[in-house]
Amino acid sequence: MHVFVTGATGWVGTRVVQELLAAGHQVLGLARSEDKAARLAQTGAQVLRATLDDLAALADAAARSDAVIHTAFNHDFSKFADNARQDQRAIEALGEALSGTDKPLLVTSGVALLAPGRVATEADVPSSHPDYPRRSETAAIALAERGIRTATVRLAPSVHGLGDHGFIPILIRLARETGVSAYIGEGSNRWPAVHVSDAGRLYRLALESGVTERAYHAIAEEGVPMRDIARAIGRRLGVPVEPRGREHFGWFADFAGADMPAASERTRAALGWAPNGPALLADIEHPGYCED
Repeated sequence: MHVFVTGATGWVGTRVVQELLAAGHQVLGLARSEDKAARLAQTGAQVLRATLDDLAALADAAARSDAVIHTAFNHDFSKFADNARQDQRAIEALGEALSGTDKPLLVTSGVALLAPGRVATEADVPSSHPDYPRRSETAAIALAERGIRTATVRLAPSVHGLGDHGFIPILIRLARETGVSAYIGEGSNRWPAVHVSDAGRLYRLALESGVTERAYHAIAEEGVPMRDIARAIGRRLGVPVEPRGREHFGWFADFAGADMPAASERTRAALGWAPNGPALLADIEHPGYCED
């Protein structure tokens, strides 16, 4: 299968490309810079040097491929709304290029605000909360309603592993800067987690299975209490672990205080997916995980 992968040099996209190539698929990967393009080419993948704003190039690559996996997203939270609109335009362009075919498109989203305060499942529908502008899955559903074979992979808020530069490292940096590893309230709010290797394998399995589900959950651990995450960070850094108010976390407070457990039973049954990577707390306590 010839697969076009956006975000092919990103944290998750890199693992997706590795999985696909190892399974004998051909990959065309999107890279936005020369150095990223060079690294991608070294893996054996073909390279499209473009950005998410190059909609014509995205559409052409999708049309020439047997399937598309969209993992790219600009995580600069200072312009999150703009990045969400860019993401939606890219998804729409990719989907339009696949219209009239049976070629699958896998879109990436998350479980934040999916079912606050309870365990989210694959049957839940994405949030339309006005304060959360990302519309990745909404765009995917709109394409599916037009008959385009589209599904969403919902990632855990912590897709962890050595080299992680996501949400857990934000908490680690804050603990270093303030001298305390903190949580909000009792710290009982839960974050799902998945190792990046398990997430990468899930995309491949979903593609090879024919993309039969509307949504897949890349969730290995249903919900790790934030208090336990803070304790693991505290042990790793040798700093105290204490409850702190929302102001301690600044712009990250909504994430740090979010309770968003999620299950993946349906995904595991549909794909035969069995996560086997290290657990989140074990990863955090790895000697190299918290290094600058």
